Amino acid sequence: MSEGEIFIHEYGEVDLKDGMAIIGFPSVGLVSSIASNFIVRTMRLERRAAIISKHFPPFTIIHDGVPSPPVRIYAGHRDSEKKGERCEKLAVITCEFMPQPELIKELSDDILGWCKKKGIATILTLEGINMGGEGEAKVLGVGTTERTRGMLTSYGVKELREGMVMGISGLLLSEGERYQMDVICLLGSARTDVPDARGAANLLEVVGDMLPEIKLDPEPLIKEAEQIENEMQKAMESVQQPKKQVEYSQLYG
Repeated sequence: MSEGEIFIHEYGEVDLKDGMAIIGFPSVGLVSSIASNFIVRTMRLERRAAIISKHFPPFTIIHDGVPSPPVRIYAGHRDSEKKGERCEKLAVITCEFMPQPELIKELSDDILGWCKKKGIATILTLEGINMGGEGEAKVLGVGTTERTRGMLTSYGVKELREGMVMGISGLLLSEGERYQMDVICLLGSARTDVPDARGAANLLEVVGDMLPEIKLDPEPLIKEAEQIENEMQKAMESVQQPKKQVEYSQLYG
């Protein structure tokens, strides 16, 4: 596969310097996609860019009558009156399908490059995992730098000490550590058999604690869980990838 087969199209300029980017590609229980879409709707973020590739499945997302590519980047400014992390601007990258394995490296590099170009201070990638067993923490975290690991501690997120994170989140973590970029991965416990809106709400509770300025209330998500789960299940079935696709969200140890 030649280089440059994935590119980012911007619809206009947006100031994201010292801001935060939240990444939500499908994972176990679709919790990352559900959570990222919930943030976009709740914060009324605007579509500012899209990630394009001829290798992505051929479908278009229609929202408010406007067609959009399957991988969208939304952005907006957050209320900075309250205390919180050093971040006044917010971007969300979201989609409803997991790209094929051979695209993951280039896609991750492009996301990191775009974030660096925009001057984004912190990348927060969301992931669903099957932790198994009762009594396990609902959300675990991994940070690439001392700053991000300190953030996890300050917000009471248990650190994943031993394990494996695959797919886009895994690459964002390893490359973020290599270049000492501030990347956090939140891994939320989720059901493996159906879209899990309740699992997404667990992730959103942590995101809301970390970013109190966005006034994120996951309660409506919990109340509408069944409807959201059905809608996400239909969306995923309509863009089903070939069987060679592997499950990316795994946890060992």
